[in-house]
Amino acid sequence: ILYIATAMFFLIFGGVLAALTWALEAATGDPDDEPEDPLDDELPPVEDAPSPALPEPGWPRTKAKILAYARLTKPRLMWLLCLVAAAAMALAGGENFTVPVVAKTMVGGALAIGASGTFNHVLERDVDRRMQRTSDRPLAVDLVPVRNAVAFGLSLAAISVGLFASINVLAAVLGLIAIAFYSVVYTLILKPNTVQNTVIGGAAGALPALIGWAAVTGEIGWGGVGLAAVVFLWTPAHFYNLALAYKDDYEAGGFPMMPVVRGETTTRRHILWYLGATLAATAALALIPGLDWLFVALGIALAGVFLWAVVRLHFERTEAAAFRAFHASNAYLGGVLLAVVLDTLAL
Repeated sequence: ILYIATAMFFLIFGGVLAALTWALEAATGDPDDEPEDPLDDELPPVEDAPSPALPEPGWPRTKAKILAYARLTKPRLMWLLCLVAAAAMALAGGENFTVPVVAKTMVGGALAIGASGTFNHVLERDVDRRMQRTSDRPLAVDLVPVRNAVAFGLSLAAISVGLFASINVLAAVLGLIAIAFYSVVYTLILKPNTVQNTVIGGAAGALPALIGWAAVTGEIGWGGVGLAAVVFLWTPAHFYNLALAYKDDYEAGGFPMMPVVRGETTTRRHILWYLGATLAATAALALIPGLDWLFVALGIALAGVFLWAVVRLHFERTEAAAFRAFHASNAYLGGVLLAVVLDTLAL
């Protein structure tokens, strides 16, 4: 009976989502906003892009270098991705769910994210100079030498994989795959070459769920896969908002992001589709033993906030609305993951 009820829920939910998508696009869509020749213009020479001045020699420059190395690690990504791993560990539970294992996984995960971010800075340093949002990044302004950044990234990666290996081999292998996928597959292959870069690249954000699960169980379980699916489907609904806000910047950098190639109307439609898929995957996650009323209640409340922000984005179609939906997506996933941790630890 439970599975029949679940199937009926997804069927009804899919129909409601399709109707909402059609109604919003009919009311707010612009079929003529798709570019005819996206990225057809020649990119500006790198040397023509403005570069911020370096700080004065002495303590100001030393302080700037310290902050630059911290910035290479993309610290704003760490809290959410580490929370993904923490939720997976809490959901898996078991005798290996101990303070040392959790600590090693969290530190190893943070260092893996730092290594991936550093390699991303290295590989995109020339393109960063063309984009207003990234033109002041450490390598774009030559604040950190490239070889130093590479050595820094390799050091972080080595320590990260070493910490994972001290837990078990599977966690180490998955950690290495996560670093390589974001640094090479996403940054070098997907991001500059396909409009589906965000969708496929979502695997990088989903891997911490598998790493966390493997850290306490030594295997890849269905709970970890389910949590990874939520993050994977959430990624386009999250990042497409940022792509809308920085559409001109991504076009200047030559990246075939969804708004640049397919237009803003199509992008908003895809945000709604992936939001629906995310909510469905989260609802399916509720079938896993260990999740109780807190997960359900907080999930429903945050889903309403996320959906409200996306609907407003359809009507307002402004940079502010895109950022609002972007932050709502962060709040949704962060709240759901926190609910997973609290619900499972309360048992």
